[in-house]
Amino acid sequence: MFKTLKDALKNRELRKSIIITLLLLLVYRLGCYLPTPGLSSDLYADLMESNNGISGVLSLLNAVTGSALSNAAIFALGVTPYINASIIVQLLAVAIPPLERMSKEGDEGRNKLNLVTKIVALVLALAQGLGIVLGLGNNYIQPIFGENLKWLTSAMVIVLLMAGTCFTMWLGDKITEQGVGNGLSLIIFIGIIATAAQSIVNAIANIANSLSFLWELIGFLVLVLIVFFLIVFVDMAERRINVQYAKQIKGRKMYGGQSSYIPMKVNASGVMPIIFASAIITLPTLIMSLCGLTAESNGFTKFWFNYLGTGSIVYSIFTALLILFFAYFYAQIQFNPSDVSLNIQQHGGFIPGIRPGKPTTDYLRRVSHRITLFGAIFLAFIALVPSVVFSAILGTSQGLLNSFTATGMLIIVSVAIEFKDQLEAQLMMKRHKNIL
Repeated sequence: MFKTLKDALKNRELRKSIIITLLLLLVYRLGCYLPTPGLSSDLYADLMESNNGISGVLSLLNAVTGSALSNAAIFALGVTPYINASIIVQLLAVAIPPLERMSKEGDEGRNKLNLVTKIVALVLALAQGLGIVLGLGNNYIQPIFGENLKWLTSAMVIVLLMAGTCFTMWLGDKITEQGVGNGLSLIIFIGIIATAAQSIVNAIANIANSLSFLWELIGFLVLVLIVFFLIVFVDMAERRINVQYAKQIKGRKMYGGQSSYIPMKVNASGVMPIIFASAIITLPTLIMSLCGLTAESNGFTKFWFNYLGTGSIVYSIFTALLILFFAYFYAQIQFNPSDVSLNIQQHGGFIPGIRPGKPTTDYLRRVSHRITLFGAIFLAFIALVPSVVFSAILGTSQGLLNSFTATGMLIIVSVAIEFKDQLEAQLMMKRHKNIL
């Protein structure tokens, strides 16, 4: 990674792209501390630090936004509406024929689908902004236009939160176009890193108050490194299926006679099944939290928070089942054994020991299902077990637990590997260009 980054900085064009990426990410980080006019930041911060504040479902949202949610900043919603919109559009693209046709029309179709995703993201940003304003109540709204026009101030807060989401999406697009890597992924990456770094600094400051906490912190960080190693090991693991191409004579030239392989990643879907599962199972809790409802509000909320809320046994079971389901669902979208088998056959290739046609399709499907099962079990393990272990070791430091969620670490690793691969691809392209 560091060698790739060092080589990239030696190239003038890549160095310019990296600088643009860093500057745009700096703009995003500044927006995470810019308070929203009309929203009482002090009262909001006190609410977030209370027992009804950032816990459970809201912890990951706060980490993804780089603490912008707890700061009541303009970028409080961050890219969360766009992530949810992407999930909704991808699910609908399987069931609605017009959206499915868009996804298969090349770059033009993908641009149209991206526009639909952004429109849905704006609608979701509007809904989340309404939820925040209605959940906070009039006590948290500053009467900028007077006490009689608090509704106008509330409308302004909602518009500003929507504008923050739009600007965040624009920054992500600019990073993708003019910088290096996927812009929205890097925004999520820098948000989680910034939140984790702030939590580590606060934890180190607490060591002076409690010397025993030092050993707890060391054990916690050692476990974090172990989880990071496990994530990287599985994320880069792949099953290679050998493919042999027969020799073909066309005119006076001979083609084929080479061997290749089909790389099938163990965790091909990345963090998406966890995001899909979390978005669905935490939606009721998120709505109730944004609307100011707690376990003591009524009988239904008491039952939900106690038996189906974050951290309960039923919640963990449903999360694991949803992760397994979405891992298989996402694998079906990404890998089609019939298309791969047909492509191999058309190019005169075959898998040693497997007949072309339907036997090859069945073999690829069987291997894909086995790999997907292992990857899904790994994702369910990463999503549930490390958080329980972290809580048992370091239950006194809620900030560290909220920052170092296993989901957040999986996102960090996936984005870092993707960034490294894109840097290497651009370096390779620049070298070939210089040779030509």
